[in-house]
Amino acid sequence: MRLFLQQRPTAGESPRYVQLTLQPDLFGGWELLRETGQLGGRAQLKREQYLLQEEATAAFEKARDGHVKRGFQVTFVRGADAPK
Repeated sequence: MRLFLQQRPTAGESPRYVQLTLQPDLFGGWELLRETGQLGGRAQLKREQYLLQEEATAAFEKARDGHVKRGFQVTFVRGADAPK
């Protein structure tokens, strides 16, 4: 499951973005990837590991909700069971 959020740019700056990706790992657990940065600039990637899909999905939704509260808008969603 993948979610791309973008913030409106301020004057003279490119927009900030957040990309959240939730995927199974090779050992039966789940991985939450958080990529943040400015379009056309540097990015930062953080990786979190979870044993259970329910925990990973809850962390994904919490991260999404936190960014939406800070003014980010969802621009792209991919995944059949994407949270609403």
